[in-house]
Amino acid sequence: MKKIKIHVWALGAMIAACQPATQNAKDDTAYLEEITIAQLQEGYRAQTFTIEQVTADYLKRIEALDKNGPALNSVIHVNARALDVARQLDVELKEGKSRGPMHGIPVIVKDNLNTNDMPTTAGATVLRNSIPPTDSYLVKKLREAGAVIIGKANLSEWANFRADMSSSGWSGVLGQTKNPYVLDRNPCGSSSGSGVAASASLCAIALGTETNGSIVCPSNANGLVGLKPTVGLLSRAGIIPISETQDTAGPMGRTVTDVAICLGVLTGVDSNDAKTQASAGNALTDYTSFLKADGLRGKRIGLLKNNLGYHAGVDTLMKKAVVDLKAQGAEVIEIDFSLERGTNGYSFTVLLYEFKDGLTKYFASLGDRAPVKDLAELMAFNQKDSIELRYFDQQLVKMAHAKGTLQDKEYTEALAAMLKAARENGIDKLLADHQLDVLMAPTGSPAWKTDLINGDHFIGGSSSLAAIAGYPSITVPMGFVDALPVGVSFTAGAWQEGKLLEVAYGYEQATRHRKAPTFIPSR
Repeated sequence: MKKIKIHVWALGAMIAACQPATQNAKDDTAYLEEITIAQLQEGYRAQTFTIEQVTADYLKRIEALDKNGPALNSVIHVNARALDVARQLDVELKEGKSRGPMHGIPVIVKDNLNTNDMPTTAGATVLRNSIPPTDSYLVKKLREAGAVIIGKANLSEWANFRADMSSSGWSGVLGQTKNPYVLDRNPCGSSSGSGVAASASLCAIALGTETNGSIVCPSNANGLVGLKPTVGLLSRAGIIPISETQDTAGPMGRTVTDVAICLGVLTGVDSNDAKTQASAGNALTDYTSFLKADGLRGKRIGLLKNNLGYHAGVDTLMKKAVVDLKAQGAEVIEIDFSLERGTNGYSFTVLLYEFKDGLTKYFASLGDRAPVKDLAELMAFNQKDSIELRYFDQQLVKMAHAKGTLQDKEYTEALAAMLKAARENGIDKLLADHQLDVLMAPTGSPAWKTDLINGDHFIGGSSSLAAIAGYPSITVPMGFVDALPVGVSFTAGAWQEGKLLEVAYGYEQATRHRKAPTFIPSR
């Protein structure tokens, strides 16, 4: 249908006038829809277009689709310096200098990654005008690799760790982000804007962050490939935190290949994030060698049956996914497994303690630029603000504020218990006992209707096991329930991103379920 519309536009103004205004507004940028990193690089080499032109056209798409038209509301900030950066990168190419596969690639990053040329807000009005003194480590790596940071993505405020009930994709700074497939459906979160921007081709690829589900869930809801790496593979320095134990950033894109390319430029040991020390010898700077068409051949995949049964349409697609995996030479073994009772509660306790500790340290890192210094001052600000508590409370902030320090027995015991349950008695045991390469489960349900009164309507998901363990997972589109995309997730042991990419690529190439969104008003 998308191709037909593009063809009709070319017939002339009279027929074009019959199309929705938003479609007309982006007609001259249609070449960017679903374009890959490799295709952009080929266009630069062939001089079909310049980095400046591509950057300008992505900015046009943001204006036409995000700020106007369907008003996706996924981009909090647009980078005023983006075109200047693009021009300089064009000069480098003309001089025969390329910084690598991300040279000239427009990227949008979640607005909890520090950028020294745009505010970094976590969606919270208290940080509306907060410009950090330095870039986050990952933003710095992207810039060094030649990427053009064209904007910051909206998110569930404080990465969805504020209220006991909330709507994913809502923030005090920008309001509610819409799902580009069906506009009154939710984009999931907390990396809502990253998912929507990548899916609607407002950028070539986006960065999100995850504590539990915040990359894979919006990737599921927006028809994307989303990779949550092993905690420690990518530095968290300069990222507004929730959890030192579970937080990680990761790429969200339209293809496994683009995700693999982006991942490689982000790795590195960072003295400002101690957990990255363990990545030495486990990280690569190029993951594309794992992109094998026959990557599924001989793989043993464990299907987690306990993650089925919450949606008939998702179960039907999972059965088809199993058939497709087997057709590509994989063996699928059904497994009954649930996390030990109390594990999610232990994780929640850890998050409360680490949110208090981490956010206080983040405010301190802003120096005299910090508008507040701790959770008590944050809550006081929210009480006085006209937007922050209009729909949702700040119960999680209150609970975190009531906790002590990371030396408390409650914290240390909860941390040890949750890691043992998810690692030693969880993923590690499953992989070893069944001689598996990876685990699989449906990523989540089709997107629910956005509801600012009653909040989110989650009915199922599979992110917790990998999130609590701090192990990698990847979600890949596996089809549609009506007009809404859903994905399948694969999970592996620590530092096994390459194996996940191999499995995901093999599945993606055999099925090719990704379809661009068409901005249906309601369904």
